[in-house]
Amino acid sequence: MAGRINDDDVKVVRDAVPIDTVVSEYLQLRPAGGGNMKGLCPFHDEKSPSFQVSPSKGLFHCFGCQEGGDTIAFVMKIDHLSFSETVERLAAKAGITLRYEEGGYNPTHQRGERIRLVEAHKAAADFYVEQLGGEEAAIGRKFLAERGFDQSAAEHFGVGYSPAGWDHLTRFLRGKGFSDKELLLAGLSQDGRRGPIDRFRGRLMWPIRDISGEVVGFGARKLRDDDNGPKYLNTPDTAIYKKSQVLYGVDLAKKDIAKASRAVVVEGYTDVMACHLAGITTAIATCGTAFGTDHIKILRRLLMDNGSARVIFTFDGDAAGQKAALRAFEDDQKFAAETYIAIAPDGMDPCELRLNKGDAAVQDLVEPRTPLFEFAIRQIVSRYDLETPAGRASALDEAGPIVARIKNGASQHEVAVQLAGILGILDTQFVVKRVAQMARWARDRGGRGPAGPASSSSSSASSSASSSSYDSGQSPALSGPALNLRSPAHRTERELLKLALQRPELVSPAFDAYGVDEFTAPPYAAVRRAIEDAGGAEQGMASAPEYLAGVREAAPNDAVRALVTELAVEVFHGKTIDEAYAGEQLVRVRLRAVDLRIHDVTSTLARLGTGADHERHQAVQNELWVLQQYRQSLRNSGAAAL
Repeated sequence: MAGRINDDDVKVVRDAVPIDTVVSEYLQLRPAGGGNMKGLCPFHDEKSPSFQVSPSKGLFHCFGCQEGGDTIAFVMKIDHLSFSETVERLAAKAGITLRYEEGGYNPTHQRGERIRLVEAHKAAADFYVEQLGGEEAAIGRKFLAERGFDQSAAEHFGVGYSPAGWDHLTRFLRGKGFSDKELLLAGLSQDGRRGPIDRFRGRLMWPIRDISGEVVGFGARKLRDDDNGPKYLNTPDTAIYKKSQVLYGVDLAKKDIAKASRAVVVEGYTDVMACHLAGITTAIATCGTAFGTDHIKILRRLLMDNGSARVIFTFDGDAAGQKAALRAFEDDQKFAAETYIAIAPDGMDPCELRLNKGDAAVQDLVEPRTPLFEFAIRQIVSRYDLETPAGRASALDEAGPIVARIKNGASQHEVAVQLAGILGILDTQFVVKRVAQMARWARDRGGRGPAGPASSSSSSASSSASSSSYDSGQSPALSGPALNLRSPAHRTERELLKLALQRPELVSPAFDAYGVDEFTAPPYAAVRRAIEDAGGAEQGMASAPEYLAGVREAAPNDAVRALVTELAVEVFHGKTIDEAYAGEQLVRVRLRAVDLRIHDVTSTLARLGTGADHERHQAVQNELWVLQQYRQSLRNSGAAAL
């Protein structure tokens, strides 16, 4: 086993890799105000962005699903890595050499499994690229040249060649220190009669990279007639490769997809190459599987579903291509983007089109022409005889439910009107009403659907929090009403804690004199305790990242830790965040605490009555008088009275 990574090195890695840079490898970020960035959460489905990143604090938080943390936590969550694997990956990106507490500098055999599999794929990709220049690979170079791809194109996409022998790659990777077990787990080798042999032999090789640019698999094209395998052979699903969750070319296309709010979905590796070389640098493709829900999630995060986003599908004009288009339409409603279909003349794919008619023809192909819903409807309607009333009625019965699935009412009405025109039914309102009826039936059959999408605001995301998840390990002082952001008191407490975490210089040293019991919501009392246990808000005046890391570490459980992160990235409600604003929040929280204490003391005085011990009665009266004077002072002098 590897020794524990040196704590100082972990801190260096955390500080060296900006969180917004890392997150931007997976989704599009836009300014959210207050120096924060926002985007569509990669950890749950949402229509509007509730995922926020604070570059200055090195933290992220989603106000929809409550995931949050620092750079390391983000990479661990999104790539399913262990803590040490994540630190090792980030250290490699930053060029940092890690020290281990129990000896050695990052010994290769002690690396995390995922890191090792990725390293094996990178070494394999380099090996295949080198082999493409050899004599045996002439058939592969010829294949590329016949499709209009020269050496520079092959280099740009990392295309390589796998030798036809049984174990060329296996022996090469063994020499690099990889074990047979690792090669089998990576899907680069497979079991043979006398041990592992190469999975890919005598084929043209395309490296498949994840959205961060790491090679996680390969697509292999058959070149010889005596190869009895399939035309395309892909890496099997492994710990680092799931074909339903990767898009070929996304590492090259992601920035332009985000910039242009447009993605072009093609069917194969050579189609992606052709599009990119023709200037369509937003082209991507699936890897041996149908375009599905997980692919949509990747694109939506890049497109940001901003209303003007477009997704253009290119499919062959044959029956298989039409079937693929209809299958894509099944998932159409999962996009907020507008979806279109592009079919090249004579059934050519983008690669063939570029070869026969040039780059301009490819560029013209992907200009949006036919909405996907229209194509799907016309494909259905084409099977009926629209010259007869029975044919038109039957076509409506099959195409109507397709239109009824459109969730947006205005869009559904508009498409229903178009359907009437396609069918040749003059009574447009009849078709509109029929589609609306089908939509109601579908809802009724499905029962009551899920509630609407969660609000991206912190209020709705947090208002349902109960006290129990925050009370673990805490004192009885945390008992009290559950968090309710309709309560002015709770809103003010939240704002004050945000100041203590984000702008501690504005509330120190006064904040550190506030007791845990001055925060009436148990979740906020728990955060106040964590700040206290981390050394107080004054600690944050020196180094914000270290201070926040300390508060998160002091939190008693994941629920409190998540709330700390949430408060550390949430924007303030005030227009101007200065000492006056901070003082106002300090006074409001203190006034609330004083009012509650006055209420308690008044109740005690009433219970004592006139027959109580004189000294006890006098002491309670004196406390009440002091509290009333303090309350008046707070109201008259504000923060100066604290």
